Amino acid sequence: MSQIQFSELDGMDEDAMGGKYLTFSLGENDLYGMEIRYITEIISIPSVTQVPEMPEYIKGITNLRGQVIPVMDARLRFGKTEKPYDERTCIIVVDTGAFSIGLVVDSVDEVLSIQEEDVAALPDLGKGGHGYMKSIGKAGGKITLLLDAQKLLSDDELTQVNTVL
Repeated sequence: MSQIQFSELDGMDEDAMGGKYLTFSLGENDLYGMEIRYITEIISIPSVTQVPEMPEYIKGITNLRGQVIPVMDARLRFGKTEKPYDERTCIIVVDTGAFSIGLVVDSVDEVLSIQEEDVAALPDLGKGGHGYMKSIGKAGGKITLLLDAQKLLSDDELTQVNTVL
């Protein structure tokens, strides 16, 4: 897979990026989305250095053009079974301003526009959750779980990862 950069988004203002989500798959039918304003690029799986005493879903760290970033396997973070990486597996590089992270996903789908009226709150299932699930988007006959990029790591997890960076 070649590298895809989102540098053309640099000149766009918040209003122009509103309602646009990069969607990706984890498994056959599970579709997730994240606001494109947090996505800097999509890369193939690079060399990842494992770091001891990290949570299982933190696969390690990688050097991305001089910047060392943690790499998180989204399947493991979201409680799914581990799966061997293949030619469609890639890393979505996310930059929240507070931290950068590489998110390993099964495959990238598309940039999707989801209108505000097509976004619904998550149902209350009685579980505390981690807070990284933000809402549900409905577009093109598909349900997309929308993530909060700023909550991919809790404060404690961020502190733990930052100790090695």
